[in-house]
Amino acid sequence: MTTYSLKRLDFDLLDYIFEMGGGYVLDFSNQTYSEFFNDELGINIDDDRFCDTGTSKGKRLRSYLKKSETEEVLRVLASLWEYRETKRKRASIDEKKPELVSEFNELLVRLGGKAPVNNSKSSFVPYDEAIDESTAKELLEALMQLAAMDPHPRGYAFESFLKNLFDVSGMSGRASFRLLGEQIDGSFEFDGETYLLEAKWTNLPVNAADLRSFNAKVQDKAAWSRGLFVSNSGFTEEGLHAFGRGNSLVCMDGLDLSEMLMRKIGFKSVLSKKVRRAAETGKPFVRLRDLI
Repeated sequence: MTTYSLKRLDFDLLDYIFEMGGGYVLDFSNQTYSEFFNDELGINIDDDRFCDTGTSKGKRLRSYLKKSETEEVLRVLASLWEYRETKRKRASIDEKKPELVSEFNELLVRLGGKAPVNNSKSSFVPYDEAIDESTAKELLEALMQLAAMDPHPRGYAFESFLKNLFDVSGMSGRASFRLLGEQIDGSFEFDGETYLLEAKWTNLPVNAADLRSFNAKVQDKAAWSRGLFVSNSGFTEEGLHAFGRGNSLVCMDGLDLSEMLMRKIGFKSVLSKKVRRAAETGKPFVRLRDLI
């Protein structure tokens, strides 16, 4: 690999790319910064070796980059770039200085690496997918039967219904699972990204507190994780407004599910349209009828 030592101008560029002014690095808190380096890279960024010029996140990163082998520098820069781009695209934020991104790509090449592929991911390209009539009918009948169940068993049955929907859609559904101190209602894969599931069947629409709680679970996982919040009773307008934009969630309600099955629209197609609209507007919930 080509040997190249980072220069003062290179660090000035990294200050912009990773928002290192004032000792910060991107949107990391001290805790999430340490966890990112430990979990994603196997690096103890809190080691005293990297605190020789100060303990801020930015100074620790500069110290690490100065002291590490070129291969490790590339690995760290690539991981931070992936995190940066995931956050930027989810928040639908335009790149303010694309010429500096080009300089960053050139820096990676000088270090012996490859420039990141500018990949908007096919999740932003709507699917044209249908579901066969018999499967749609079977799923719709199962959804209708949930309404007659008692609340407690209905919650578990709703999760099972959604897992079955993911499975027939070829999305590797996983049933609910428990992590330390929290419950996840399920997960599935779509366009190379992992989505965590929150499923609620209650008499009242979901409010901002529930949205924030699930969003926190999603953001606590890997940087590329997303969340799908399915609420049979929908979401309050006040809750959606208070929850805000540019978060990690996409939302569906019971009417979305019913309309999808009655129109025989594939679930991948529905989710693709919702993800694209969320990326364009920052809104986590747009009704299916407004997307077709």
